[in-house]
Amino acid sequence: MIMIPQEVIRRKRNGEELGTADIAGFIRGLTDGSISEGQVAAFAMAVWFSGMDLDETVALTLAMRDSGAVLSWADIGHPVADKHSTGGVGDNVSLMLAPIVAACGLAVPMISGRGLGHTGGTLDKLESIPGYDIKPSEALFRRTVREAGCAIIGQTADLAPADRRLYAIRDVTATVDSVPLITASILSKKLAAGLQSLVLDVKIGTGAFMVGLEEAEMLARSLTGVANGAGVKTTALITDMNEPLADAAGNAVEIENCIAFLRGEKAGTRLEAVVMAFAAEMLMSSGVAASATEGADLARGALDSGAALDRFGRMVHLLGGPADFVDRPNLPKAPVILPVEAPRDGYLQACNARDVGMEVIALGGGRTRPDEAIDHRVGFSGLKPLGSRVEKGEPFAFVHAAGEDQAFKARTRLQSIYTIGEDALPERPVIVSKISG
Repeated sequence: MIMIPQEVIRRKRNGEELGTADIAGFIRGLTDGSISEGQVAAFAMAVWFSGMDLDETVALTLAMRDSGAVLSWADIGHPVADKHSTGGVGDNVSLMLAPIVAACGLAVPMISGRGLGHTGGTLDKLESIPGYDIKPSEALFRRTVREAGCAIIGQTADLAPADRRLYAIRDVTATVDSVPLITASILSKKLAAGLQSLVLDVKIGTGAFMVGLEEAEMLARSLTGVANGAGVKTTALITDMNEPLADAAGNAVEIENCIAFLRGEKAGTRLEAVVMAFAAEMLMSSGVAASATEGADLARGALDSGAALDRFGRMVHLLGGPADFVDRPNLPKAPVILPVEAPRDGYLQACNARDVGMEVIALGGGRTRPDEAIDHRVGFSGLKPLGSRVEKGEPFAFVHAAGEDQAFKARTRLQSIYTIGEDALPERPVIVSKISG
């Protein structure tokens, strides 16, 4: 029976359940280009409104996985594991996490994405590094994982090509925050990478696609249910995204933050708490550690010894970056760096993290169209965490901008995004809960 795209769209728009053959046919058309961009956008919107049940989501995920090659790491000699975040602001956890767990004995073939909506993209950050190849040959990808223990790359033409097209269209059609589409997008790439275990970071809060705990748990259960059903041991941690996670938001500024972290300069931060929690979970899930405590101890040793920094440097060099990058990071610098001063005395009490991410886009550090170039130099650094005491005129952030006009506008907007009050804040946990498959 011939699959008619508009009929599939109509049925899903009307809330009907789609069969495996219909979904597989639509994804084949999406992959080979026989289905138009408008039809793909309409399908995404229909799914956003009508949803998909577990069987439909599994079918969508597997069809997207099977739209390209599926890797095997049978000869690697190490447990093959990965982590994925649903996206946030100042969320550069993957950049530090991969080399930390690689130094502990895992193989991490990490397939990452670009910025999506207001969230930053790991690939956009890595492209700040001169020469870094986010689309290496499969041979180089394998060599990097074998020699460095980790490789963070983008989707090649062979890996889940259906997701690459759908991902770009979702970004500009307000269909990012659909549980079935998020599930299939994340897992199609991860399953194609040949993983044995996976840990997911599902964000909640003002800077997350899932704002409340109930919807975050729904997404976490969808992800763990589909992934475990496909044979990949998967757990999820729900983490707080009511403020930027790192003290930087942008591309080059987050790479600088990564190097500082791997040098041991971010101890005691919420970022460190998340990175170490995920390292422990990955090491435990993969069988390298018998408990979360043992996993955390192993991860701490890899960080404190410099082994993780060495792994990151090796990965960068193998993928085309400078051999001495971790010693002399040669990152693009914004021509204008402007302090964002506190307008009054008090404590940083709240911010809308999504608005911070949108300001990065407004500066040129993100996209409003799939084909749009970005400015890797721009963003924010020195972001003080909520709860910090500030005095009037004291900087709580710095704007990195291409010009003075953009910098002054971004400074004014950031001052309006953050709320300063008289009362100190109670400590807010960054790890909210855990969902097992």
